[in-house]
Amino acid sequence: MASRKKLSHVDADGKVRMVDVGDKAVTTREATARGEITMSGEALTLIRSGRVKKGDPLQTARLAGIMAAKQTANLIPLCHPLPLTHVSVELTPKRRGYLIEARVRTNGQTGVEMEALTAVSVAALTIYDMVKAVDKSMVIGDIVVVEKSGGRSGHYVRK
Repeated sequence: MASRKKLSHVDADGKVRMVDVGDKAVTTREATARGEITMSGEALTLIRSGRVKKGDPLQTARLAGIMAAKQTANLIPLCHPLPLTHVSVELTPKRRGYLIEARVRTNGQTGVEMEALTAVSVAALTIYDMVKAVDKSMVIGDIVVVEKSGGRSGHYVRK
């Protein structure tokens, strides 16, 4: 029989609550998330040739992802606001689009997985926004945490 983990954001009466992390140790915490956006050849050609009318979608997406990581607590209701010490967003060309990877770090009492996932998501959405006039069929997907470290639960690497 599989063990059942208790949901930390729900109290004994089933009410949603913010987790109290006040007694947790301050440690260096880091998370990496990854996702991708796929698109038409026409959209890719526009991006790679620097001919997107709205500007450079990759640099704009990088900046949007960084800004989004810093705003995660304003977007996800039960996330704690965290003083981030590092956020990076990398966009790697693929045959049909881009691989997006965000790495986030803090010295705090709770992890930064949500910040990394938010950075990837918003970076992908930004590319979509900037190229949607050419390709409304773009697909954003496979957004996952690939690694996290620090804190009570220790080191995690996606298999």
